[in-house]
Amino acid sequence: MRILFASQAIDGHFNPMTGVAVRLRERGHDVRWYTGPVFGPKLEGLGIPLLPFERAIEHRADNLLELYPERAQLKGPRAIGFDGEKIFASNVSHFFEDIRGLAGEFPFDAAVVDSTMFIHRMLSRLLGKPVVNFVVLPNMESDPLVPPLFFGFMPPRNPAGKALQATAGILSDHVILRPAGQSYRRQHAAYGLAVPRRGRLIDEPYRCSDAVIQTGPEALDFPRRHANPKVHYVGALLPHRVQNVASSGPDDEWPRYPATILVTQGTVDNADHGKLIIPALEAVKDMDALVVVATGGRGTEELRARYPQANVVVRDYVDFAKVLEFTDVFISNGGFGGVQLSLSKGVPLVVSGINEGKSDVNARVEYAGVGINLKTEHPSPAAIARAVAAVLSEPRWKARARHMRDQFVGADPTAAAADVVEGVLPPSSA
Repeated sequence: MRILFASQAIDGHFNPMTGVAVRLRERGHDVRWYTGPVFGPKLEGLGIPLLPFERAIEHRADNLLELYPERAQLKGPRAIGFDGEKIFASNVSHFFEDIRGLAGEFPFDAAVVDSTMFIHRMLSRLLGKPVVNFVVLPNMESDPLVPPLFFGFMPPRNPAGKALQATAGILSDHVILRPAGQSYRRQHAAYGLAVPRRGRLIDEPYRCSDAVIQTGPEALDFPRRHANPKVHYVGALLPHRVQNVASSGPDDEWPRYPATILVTQGTVDNADHGKLIIPALEAVKDMDALVVVATGGRGTEELRARYPQANVVVRDYVDFAKVLEFTDVFISNGGFGGVQLSLSKGVPLVVSGINEGKSDVNARVEYAGVGINLKTEHPSPAAIARAVAAVLSEPRWKARARHMRDQFVGADPTAAAADVVEGVLPPSSA
């Protein structure tokens, strides 16, 4: 069987899909990947051919401000609306034309598509291909019980909360995401495709796919009134591990302390360490704890010079899976992959982030009781210190994180996801 993977050229979207692609290749399928050229070396290492963007703009974690300098000045709803239109919706027809062109050289039998590419309707309706929607974020499908995205809400507890969230939903649909929705509809109309008026833009990948691979356990999602039978919660889909990152663990003879604290600001919004890394270091540098910081390759030497304490280890990258084996608290801006990995190891979190959908991830952390949500882009050292002290001193945080870990134990997420893909194959190609 010939399977096309398609993803944004962003680490947090590409990496979780790699294990599934490798598993399908190992099962004997011809797997190729449509994405940005930036991932050429990684795909070569995985033994998967790259089919690079041609017409599509390569949006990467490190070039967004270069492509859109004005983005740096945007915050809150304006930033969400800008990203929705420029980074996601604007590329839809470019993605489709690229894929339609490469289908001649690679007549794929099914496509596994990053949910944020929004090309599912075109691939299904215009090319007649089975499509699997791959969701690297929390479940984005709207539901009467689930708060609107981007606001960091938890399910409302009273009529006032319901009214507030209903208003926010209207604001999101008709103001914040309106430009993205209009762009999406225009591009589909150019191909003679009508997009239903009912429902939200974010529902489109769910409506137009044959199956949905949802990363994370269902226990980390909010309760839903309507269960979509297409959606398969497969657990923590983590990057395929070719080899351990050279960096990180007790074998490196790091100093021993009563506790270990891991800190990261992610791979996209990590240029300004003043958002989370520096406040976190100010909060915990003098604690009787080993503090491990992963910078994502930005400003590492400067941080080492600023924080020379013996208990502080600053690296470009660490092997998170290895370090979390002996971590007591994970301070994070709320990347969904990192949250899943932390909980798969039973490690409670202190989370603080709003942009790039982080607020919705962190709301789920708070709702599940597996961490403390600081609900800001710029937490103070005092707030971080209080949260870390609470997580270390109150057993309930570790107990809940370990209970969540039980949702991961024994599961083989890559195998489950590969089964979902194989389940959409036309009988003639099985």
